Amino acid sequence: MFKYEIILYWDQNDQIYVAEIPELPGCMAHGSTQELALKNAQEAISLWLDVAKENGDDIPQPKGRKLMYA
Repeated sequence: MFKYEIILYWDQNDQIYVAEIPELPGCMAHGSTQELALKNAQEAISLWLDVAKENGDDIPQPKGRKLMYA
């Protein structure tokens, strides 16, 4: 499993869940369920990284987030 941030949301127009990976420009996926969208996002990340490696492009390190609890 990759450690890139995934933003998951419902697209009312297309009636699908969309998973965006903001740290990898243009990388996104979708699915009819949240689970399918996340599964497809993992595959999209893998493909994005493979293409970047093949092209000699820089690969961003996952940033993660520091959560602050009260």
